[in-house]
Amino acid sequence: MRLVHRRPLLAGTLAAATLVGVVGVATAASAATGCRVTYTVSSQWNGGFGANVAVTNLGDPLNGWQLTWSFTAGQQVTQYWNGTVTQNGGRVTVGNTTWNAALGTGASASFGFNGSWNNASNPAPTDFALNGTPCTGSTTPTTPTTPTPGTPPPTTPPPTPTTPPPTTPPPTTPPPPTPSTTPSGAEATIVPDPSWTCGRSAGLVPPTRGRLVFRATAQLGAIRDVGVTQYGHRRILDIRGGTVTGDRINGTILTGGLDLELTLGSGATELEQVAILRTGDGTPIYLRTCGVAPAGESTVRIVPDFEAPNSSAYAWLNTGTYVGTRTVDAATNTLTLAVYDVAGVSPADPRVQLRDPAGTANQPWDCLTGSGTRGAAVFTETVTLGASVSVGASKRGTRNIIPITGGTVTGRVTGTVLPGGADYQLIGATSTLDARYVLSTDDRELILVRNCGAFGRLVPTFEARAAGPYAFLNANTWLSSDPGSAPGGVSITFYERR
Repeated sequence: MRLVHRRPLLAGTLAAATLVGVVGVATAASAATGCRVTYTVSSQWNGGFGANVAVTNLGDPLNGWQLTWSFTAGQQVTQYWNGTVTQNGGRVTVGNTTWNAALGTGASASFGFNGSWNNASNPAPTDFALNGTPCTGSTTPTTPTTPTPGTPPPTTPPPTPTTPPPTTPPPTTPPPPTPSTTPSGAEATIVPDPSWTCGRSAGLVPPTRGRLVFRATAQLGAIRDVGVTQYGHRRILDIRGGTVTGDRINGTILTGGLDLELTLGSGATELEQVAILRTGDGTPIYLRTCGVAPAGESTVRIVPDFEAPNSSAYAWLNTGTYVGTRTVDAATNTLTLAVYDVAGVSPADPRVQLRDPAGTANQPWDCLTGSGTRGAAVFTETVTLGASVSVGASKRGTRNIIPITGGTVTGRVTGTVLPGGADYQLIGATSTLDARYVLSTDDRELILVRNCGAFGRLVPTFEARAAGPYAFLNANTWLSSDPGSAPGGVSITFYERR
């Protein structure tokens, strides 16, 4: 199971940034070549790290580029974005994507990756090269040598060669391969692990075999790195607005959504996303998305699930069959969804089978349930809330969304409730709460919270850094009070379950 960089990261083991800036020297006659590279280790945790790389072209304009370097301590790239990556031993080659191939003079391209390391040494590379030009000095144009004015050219003829020239031209080194612009496996059916099927146990078909429904671009707020939890490496992307465009639907993305990215030990990604859409005519739509990606793929294959009002012009979203893609652009701090109608498209070969690493706990899709009685109080939250967004009657009942705008935490955990997320509650014969949000502790740890269930039977689940001081919460043996009234919102206490 993974959300990329450019970003404020609050992991408790946040490493100091490593910056490397170097400039290349021109090597071709009558052409300027050179580059500058900034390599930043943005976060580091047990067995893994995240890095951002910016390369600036100081020479003549390029249309297509490759940046190479060597890792010297066994580091391996496990996930990447905004580039195409290959690695052979310690040698890494990053090529452009379709949208950042043009690199004018003075222009920069940025990409990022997650990698593994040996927990002992993680030195920054020092041998960067852009299209074969080492980034080790200043940019210097090379021009043909001309005679000094006033000095006559030599008149002595060159000596006659005694050895005839070879009839076979000397071997040459072929140019580096053109970077692929199609991610590997893009046209394959992805068969997910049985623990995270996204409702498509037979496989997620290539979305472009269907018909495009819409594209959405979400602006991101903070990108929060929780670190390695009981499920894998968790990142949380805070959705702060955006736009939706398509033939049958146009509108905006509202604040109050979360993109929950999980990178497994295998390098594969499992994704859950909750978002709120509002069409141009004011119709609210609840969107919950499940996704997967093989190791090394920055584009996540998604299955979106819509809840639109049954009485609206968008009720057709409730019954369609959809698959799409989700990508994150580190340079613009945006998240893009492309959703396709794949009704009638059947899973077919080639197929990519995903398997979760053995011994790793599986993250749940549904609310957890639990019986027992309340024991000792663990901590109490006072949560402030924004204005409700009522979807109304839809395919699962009446959906009502209450954005979370902040709050405080006291007890065995002290800190704040971060703005972002919401209570995506479902009102029916039995009303069910489903609150998603993030806690920031006073000692700079992050805890992902889901408090879910019917009134009187709320069961919370927590996800904290497995090597951190709040790992005890990951046991998920807790109960929650019902929300009680508090200034600007509600008060909730969490208890040990006996």
